[in-house]
Amino acid sequence: MKVLICIGGPTASGKTKLAIELALTLGCEIISFDSRQVYRELNIGVAKPSIEELNAVRHHFIDHTSIIEPFNAAKFENEAITLLDSLFVDRDYMVAVGGTGLYINALLNGLDDIPDISSATESYIEAQYAEKGIAWLQNFILQNDSSYSQIADMNNPMRLLRASKIIHSSGKKYSDYRVGVPKKRNFSTLNYYLNPDRNQLYDKINQRVDVMMDKGLLEEVKGLMEYKSLKPLMTVGYSELFEHLDGVTGLEEAISKIKQNTRRYAKRQFTWFKNQGTWHPLNPDTLEQIIQSIIKDINDVEVHTKY
Repeated sequence: MKVLICIGGPTASGKTKLAIELALTLGCEIISFDSRQVYRELNIGVAKPSIEELNAVRHHFIDHTSIIEPFNAAKFENEAITLLDSLFVDRDYMVAVGGTGLYINALLNGLDDIPDISSATESYIEAQYAEKGIAWLQNFILQNDSSYSQIADMNNPMRLLRASKIIHSSGKKYSDYRVGVPKKRNFSTLNYYLNPDRNQLYDKINQRVDVMMDKGLLEEVKGLMEYKSLKPLMTVGYSELFEHLDGVTGLEEAISKIKQNTRRYAKRQFTWFKNQGTWHPLNPDTLEQIIQSIIKDINDVEVHTKY
């Protein structure tokens, strides 16, 4: 039996460390389902695993592509499933880790059949968003797909961008394409998310942003100024510093916004994993206790599958 053990949760909750220790225990490799760490050019601002961590266990979908090469959940699904099929030939376990709900849902359940989006639509919708902000996206969704507006995270610009592009390109409601029928997979899954104390997590996020600035995040962002209009850079930790470099905000205000927006992002991640129903919370016990608990679950799955 083949088992994919998924470790999710909010940013700064300790997912990377747990995934590495679990992979070392199981003697397997790691698939990342982080939609930002997939890009080679993004490093400090996306809290990529360190060189030492990457060398400890082989990671897939870290530094996988360039910001100038379009990558999305559909591509992730296709490439990750192909990769898993090949890796499961000579091993029984794999670990997946990340915080992007759309990516891991694509991997576990598959995406609905969505039509291709024209380049003209891509340019038009992103230009409207760049000029008028998230309010334009929210209004577009409300006017063109009220059903989706009732279930969508209307404060998530990436989700609204995707829906708006599909609506504009196809002339149909995005909700019409969301049939939600899971695809068959050739492996079993065990899904967990880290569930730390909220206040402690927020303190850790604030400290992490300060460390990122000390490590040179501002210099990293300066080196990406010519690409600031690309979708991968319309993200927390980069957009705030682009505003600073454009003279819109001061540096301290930009740093404060990064902390605030990262806390909000973590809250959305909490909500997503909690509301899935198939993800089990992991309390902040010791790594050894968590890993022992997961190993027990793996053994239980194998026994139930066998008999």
